[in-house]
Amino acid sequence: MTTPDPITSLDAEHLSQAIHTQQVSCVEVMQAYLQRIHALNPRFNAIVNLADDEALLAQARVCDDELARGQSRGWMHGMPQAIKDTGAAQGFPTTFGSPLLKNAIAPRDNVMVSRMKAAGCIVIGKTNMPELGLGSHTFNELFGATPNAWDTQVSAGGSSGGAAVALAQRLLPVADGSDFMGSLRNPAGWNHVFGLRPSQGRVPLGPNADVWTDQLGTEGPMARTVRDLAQLLEIQSGYDPRLPLSLSSHFSASDVTPHVEHLKGLRVAWLGDLNGYLATEDHVLAVCESALQRMADHGAHITPSGLGFDTERLWQCWLGWRRALTGPRVGALMALPNARAQIKPEALWEYDHSQSMSYTDFATASHTRSSFYQHMVQMLEQFDVIALPVAQVWPFALKERWPQRIGERHMDTYHRWMEATIYATLAGLPAISIPAGFHPHHPWPMGLQLIGKPQGDAQLLCVAAAYEAVCGEWMGLRPAI
Repeated sequence: MTTPDPITSLDAEHLSQAIHTQQVSCVEVMQAYLQRIHALNPRFNAIVNLADDEALLAQARVCDDELARGQSRGWMHGMPQAIKDTGAAQGFPTTFGSPLLKNAIAPRDNVMVSRMKAAGCIVIGKTNMPELGLGSHTFNELFGATPNAWDTQVSAGGSSGGAAVALAQRLLPVADGSDFMGSLRNPAGWNHVFGLRPSQGRVPLGPNADVWTDQLGTEGPMARTVRDLAQLLEIQSGYDPRLPLSLSSHFSASDVTPHVEHLKGLRVAWLGDLNGYLATEDHVLAVCESALQRMADHGAHITPSGLGFDTERLWQCWLGWRRALTGPRVGALMALPNARAQIKPEALWEYDHSQSMSYTDFATASHTRSSFYQHMVQMLEQFDVIALPVAQVWPFALKERWPQRIGERHMDTYHRWMEATIYATLAGLPAISIPAGFHPHHPWPMGLQLIGKPQGDAQLLCVAAAYEAVCGEWMGLRPAI
């Protein structure tokens, strides 16, 4: 049995302090993490394309030499970091979990990776994900499946599933990911860690082929503490002239404080299952309501509320946007030899449906999205945050592709069971998954999703930090090995 290591047990904030005060060396940190990865990753399959140990230790020695000269690259100096396999990291394959891209070596870093490297991280490999990032279940034909950190018989979620499991099992001090349809929020919720989908434009994504329309996805941070989450977001965020819709407003981790006072008078709209519209498994709502009760015990006002917008219209809007953005990505692979036989059916479904879309179809979806954003702005004048479950089901069997039914209700698409995540995405609002509790009969975590005001990342993180503070030692529970 692998026992906890004092170094890998540190949260990233305390690890950074220990490195900079030279209580531990960067070489010792790298050795500790590599030892844990080699012991546990064969079981969890969270990190893929791991770099050579000696090459990583050589980079750690350089970091130690710099500290000996009084030089620090930043908060992540000497920290090992594995990049979600959607993110380009120079010298590593960017496979998107597809056999068609297994040899697609990145010639340069994307914006987020370059910023984390500038802050001192050492890229050790990539984290596993579903093929092409589609579906909240981390499995692919190239690397296989990543099981849940708490129960290896069930799903880790996705698409940032490898990141969440690596974080929960202490294979990384912090993690990064991306979020299109809950891909930072859902795996965080299912692995008892924090995952933040930042405001649209907060963390520049790319540069990619399109910098104007392709805005539903965003990269962002995942961490075991809100403080670590805020620190990593500060590093990742900021304007980049190559990405004209990136935000110029500065985000500072110092603006995030864990005062319990942030809960006093907090106005929370609790959407639940949208009055029965969202098919939801037993116990999910009760666990989320127990988390809300912790907030209410410290002065928050929880108000059951409806969404107040035509949910079916929104779903059709979502299908339109998703097909319009996903179709070309899949289409770019279709010219490769034997591509259709090597692309998973869910991706082909998105691509095939995108071929019949007209500009009018897309414009209609765009107008609906614009109306919904204005509606959410008005709703967030009445409330400080909007809450709903981060997932509609508990982690399901690892061998399943996706839930076919929730109770008596048939799921008509491979992602209908993730519908609760689309509202923050369509509105471009910040949304965080906070640990809510566990299934009453299984060791399965669940997350509560909090959606904040436009560009209100700092305020949302303050609420999460206050919640974390009132949860005490329960928040630091670790999965068994």
